[in-house]
Formats: sequence, C-alpha cells, structure tokens
Amino acid sequence: MLETIQGDLYDFPKYYDLVYGSDWKAEFDFLEDCFERHADGIVERLFEPACGTGRLLIKFAEAGYDVAGVDLNPKAIDYCNKRLDRAGYPPSTFVDDMCAFQTDGQTDGQTDGRTDGLVDAAFNTINSFRHLGSQKQARDHLQCVADALRPGGLYVLGLHLTPTAVEPIQEESWSARRGNLSVLSRMWVIDLDLKKRCETVGVTFDVYTPSRQFRIEDKIAFRTYTFRQMGALLAGIDDFEVTAVYDFGYDIDNPIEIDAQTEDVVYVLRKVLKKRAK
Repeated sequence: MLETIQGDLYDFPKYYDLVYGSDWKAEFDFLEDCFERHADGIVERLFEPACGTGRLLIKFAEAGYDVAGVDLNPKAIDYCNKRLDRAGYPPSTFVDDMCAFQTDGQTDGQTDGRTDGLVDAAFNTINSFRHLGSQKQARDHLQCVADALRPGGLYVLGLHLTPTAVEPIQEESWSARRGNLSVLSRMWVIDLDLKKRCETVGVTFDVYTPSRQFRIEDKIAFRTYTFRQMGALLAGIDDFEVTAVYDFGYDIDNPIEIDAQTEDVVYVLRKVLKKRAK
C-alpha cells in the first residue's frame, strides 16, 4: 500500500506539471488558431490567470510571445518563474487573486504604440475558473480579465459544465512519465449539490520514482455551471462578446452549439470595441 500524504496538489508543482503539462501541444495549437481567427488585430502579448506552473506560458515564450500570469499559489509561481528564468525569459508571473489583479502593464503605464500596457489575449483552459466559489467572484474575475485586455483582444476560457440532460462524467484519470519519474492521477466526484452549486471531487497523484513511491491526496470544491447559468453570467459582462464555442477536441474548424448535454466547453470571448448600450 502506498504511503499517503494529505495535501494541496498545487503545493507539488513538479508532479502537477508532469501530469497536466504533457499534452500541451493540442492546447497551444488551438490557442494560436483562436488568436488568428477570432482576435481583432495581431496577438503578441499574452496573460494567463491561474497560470500555475506555466506549462503553456513557457511554450508561448519560446514561440516569441511576451507572456505573464498570476496564481494564488506561491509554490507554483516560484516554479513558473524559475522555469522562465532558466530559459532566458523574464520571470513575469506573480502571486495575486485572479478576481482582483492588475497586470504590470496596467500599473506602470507602459506605452509602445498599442493600448497602454494592455495584453492582446488571455487564456484559462483547464477548469481553474470553477475554483471561484461565488457569482461575485466569477464576475469580478471576468471583469479583471476584460480590464487587462485591449479592445478586440481575446479571453479563451475552458471549463466543464454540468449537463442536465445526461449523467456527468464521474471519474477521469491521466498518467505521464518524464525520465525515471512517473505520475498517475485520478479524479472522481465525491458529492454534487446543484442547489448549492458545489461539486466536491477527490484527486490523487500516485508518484513513482526509483527510490520512493507515494500518493498525494486532496479534495477540491468546484462551482457548478449549467449551460444556461454560464450563458447568463457571460451575458452580464458588457465588455465581452462570445465569438465562438468549442469542445475539448480543440478543432478550430468545428465550433459547437451548447445545450443541456454539453460538458466540455471552451468559450472564445472577445473584448468589444464599444460597450453595449444599457
């Protein structure tokens, strides 16, 4: 039986990055396709709220983009900044609340011929949005991102909706290996309370090294969203318009229509050039 450690998975960035960073290419290619197809103007400056270990930020930096990000977990930010620094890029991520942040460009008034200090696109693709536990936090987050974007810029937001016409997925697992290190991750639903809009999931990382094998175990609370609840939330943010919706197949040529069966969804939100009249 594996030794078990009860802890916050985000406090173990090396293992978290291995599990969730191994399939970066599909997301990277899809995001670049979104920038080209849906943004109004060239995308050069990127921002990732809830950036974690920077599994995508480092790839975009290597591709020539200016990158920055924010996360609440200091260990994840330290891991991300060290990774960027080792590769010769500025350590441009910082610890802050994704409901109440400002980018460096917003606070120092950078001007380089584009809108003062604002970014061209932001992304949050793997359910981190659902860590926000209230409607106010969700709205504040969306407004923070909108405030950081130039007009015509994009926010690509991916999450799991709660389907109401079919049974939701109850369990998922992933595995990844890097050299002599391998990690098997499992996530399962412990409780789903649609009235309180809370889904509690259990998550484990089974870690295998040549000298040690152990399990990290955690519980995570996610806010639930049906397709109607998410639609109503987005409709209340005047700065954004939904330009397209996709699933986790990340096929830019095949946008989807959302209904009561939809579970995996990626919203492509564009900051409006002019706010809607009240």
